[in-house]
Amino acid sequence: QVQLVESGGGLVQAGGSLRLSCSASTRTFTFGNFVMGWFRQAPGKEREFVGGITRTGGRVLSGDSVKGRFTISRDNAKNTAYLQMNSLKPEDTAVYYCAADYQPPLSGIVATTAREYDYWGQGTQVTVSS
Repeated sequence: QVQLVESGGGLVQAGGSLRLSCSASTRTFTFGNFVMGWFRQAPGKEREFVGGITRTGGRVLSGDSVKGRFTISRDNAKNTAYLQMNSLKPEDTAVYYCAADYQPPLSGIVATTAREYDYWGQGTQVTVSS
């Protein structure tokens, strides 16, 4: 059973920063074999691609709404992916999810649609006050 667990969400004022973590915990889940993606979903809205990072971290793709403000990274030795969020805005308020998508070695693909991802975390709430 693959389990992804997000942490680091909370309440922050506009202009502030948060760092989300996504940890994988299972003996059968080889973290380094998966592209890690971040999505978010605000009430009444569709799930939105925030960004993703390839298996070794060689390529990072960011959604248009967060480019220049959010940074994605990973530490395969710790089975953990990160989403650093700076210059937060009230419109960034949402539940943030991490997800894992198996990709073969040397693949540079970062899927941007939720259906491409195989495993999901439970989500963590981020609220940005104005």
